[in-house]
Amino acid sequence: MMSDLAASIVDRLRAAGCVFAEEEARLLAEAARTPAELDALADRRAGGEPLELVLGWAEFHGLRIAVEPGVFVPRRRTEFLVERAAALAPPRAVVVDLCCGSGALGAALATLLDGAETHAADLDPAAVRCARRNLEGAGGRVHRGDLYDALPAALRGRVDVLVANVPYVPTGDVALLPAEAREHEPRLALDGGADGLDVLRRVADGAPDWLAPGGHLLVETSDRQAPAALAAFTAAGLVARLDHSAEHEATVVVGSRAAT
Repeated sequence: MMSDLAASIVDRLRAAGCVFAEEEARLLAEAARTPAELDALADRRAGGEPLELVLGWAEFHGLRIAVEPGVFVPRRRTEFLVERAAALAPPRAVVVDLCCGSGALGAALATLLDGAETHAADLDPAAVRCARRNLEGAGGRVHRGDLYDALPAALRGRVDVLVANVPYVPTGDVALLPAEAREHEPRLALDGGADGLDVLRRVADGAPDWLAPGGHLLVETSDRQAPAALAAFTAAGLVARLDHSAEHEATVVVGSRAAT
């Protein structure tokens, strides 16, 4: 039978608009060490903080990915990008996760791919700190810097799979995002410029120098932006296509460097 405290937490979350109040209350109760801590966690969630940041982790591709305030929370739809990347990776692949945020994509690929050499990079120091928690136990290396500037020069021309969950919300649409994202996640991880594709274009333009012959770049985008994203990959000299998953409601641009 549900305790009076647990029932009150469910009522508080439901009143705050949490659709899955009972499940969230259960997770908060598992995370709390004392009734007072549970009450504090429930206050944070009822106040609009994303559940993942309150718990300190997000579920992603079967993993518990550590997240912390100020770091982008990985979305479940991005699991499709990981699955497509894993399907394209050769044995003992060299993998790079650009704009890595928490490092969720790199951590998932390190788990899926035997013997992979995994690197991740982000400009935000909070993201780099968080990604190191998620990747270093799997043997991955995390670098801080602006896109390719962060990577060791020895990776140039050796990357088999390059994934980049770039910000792709147009600047004018950021204010329309749900409050959980708009108020609790870094704008750097959301705002993709006037048409949402500024960072995507930079990633595509630099990719041919870093990909191995036959290597692949994969970036998530929206259905609306997909034609322009595809054109950006083609303009960068990549052989490009779109992959879409109705199940994940996700669209991924895949660009390949020609094999020599």
